[in-house]
Amino acid sequence: MSEPGGPARWHQDTHGRGAQINPAGRFERLSLAVLPDHAGADDLILIDDGPPGEGGERRIPTRVYRDRSRTFINPVDSPDLHFSWSINPYRGCEHGCIYCYARPTHETFGLSSGLDFETRLFAKTDGAELLRRELAAPKWRGEPIMMSGITDAYQPIERRLGITRACMEIMAACRQPVTIVTKSALILRDLDLLKQLADVGATGVAVSLTTLDPSLAAMMEPRASSPRERLRAIRELSSAGVPVMAMTAPIIPGLNDREIPALLEAAAEAGARGASFTLVRLPFQVKDLFLDWLRRRFPDRASHIETLIRACRDGALNDSRFGRRMRGEGEIAGQIKRVFTVFKKRYGLDRPMAAVSSAAFRRPDPPADPAQPLLFP
Repeated sequence: MSEPGGPARWHQDTHGRGAQINPAGRFERLSLAVLPDHAGADDLILIDDGPPGEGGERRIPTRVYRDRSRTFINPVDSPDLHFSWSINPYRGCEHGCIYCYARPTHETFGLSSGLDFETRLFAKTDGAELLRRELAAPKWRGEPIMMSGITDAYQPIERRLGITRACMEIMAACRQPVTIVTKSALILRDLDLLKQLADVGATGVAVSLTTLDPSLAAMMEPRASSPRERLRAIRELSSAGVPVMAMTAPIIPGLNDREIPALLEAAAEAGARGASFTLVRLPFQVKDLFLDWLRRRFPDRASHIETLIRACRDGALNDSRFGRRMRGEGEIAGQIKRVFTVFKKRYGLDRPMAAVSSAAFRRPDPPADPAQPLLFP
């Protein structure tokens, strides 16, 4: 048993995972150094052992549970975000990005923001049917929706479950405007639907591009697409007429900030129309996860990177204030912003992106039978 609030540590690295510890949630007074069975057996719908470990590394399978949410479209009230509605087909994310600001959301289920977040996932198996019903509601006016505001809709389990694909089929049929953020080339599977939406100005895609170094990407975002595959996604989306921008997010001072010019050049060459960035932010237990990862992966410069991050947050590792949480403050944060601005303009990525349009939205027919079974009974 670990100390209350302390991290549960493993003697061996976990193969193919970002977090190597499972700290207790901030709402928990006691924690066990095991991965708890959170949901009932009836809710377990998928277990994936993944690739075999190497060199005696610990391997932890991905378990996917049924999410029984009753609603699907979520209101968003944040003054520094440019969308008012979002949908998330999954909770938790197998990509395992060590810096992910969404990790603490798992603590509301009594789970950890560490390994639990990337190995204990929840799938909204009836999400597409819920979406269709909510788009058919008289109060819905076809306002733009952001997909993947919290976790990636194209994470690896989507290949097997296809929930995102089912949602996209409904949005394409309804011409529901949707914007998508992803770091997965799996989005190209849905290129046919994205083209239909792009033809009526109802979609835009942002591809997260954090590094061009495949080794760093494999450590930092272990189950996300490689940098080469993400650039391929930008290229093919752009060639198909889908508006696409690059998100160099997050920028981590001392780790990937020097790549900003190269990232923007590569994105422009692949056909991106715009670019944006955010500074790394480490809320709640993400601080412990990230610092533990830094000390394991970069022991020679972990302290320096931590110092640089703190210099952008007035000595802290996170600043939740609107207007400052995304960009930071101080000389180092200002320098990052200036470099980004210069090279964004140099590579023609400073052109304004057209807003997605609701003009073509057409409401789906409501279900003939309110008791109609959902897609995954």
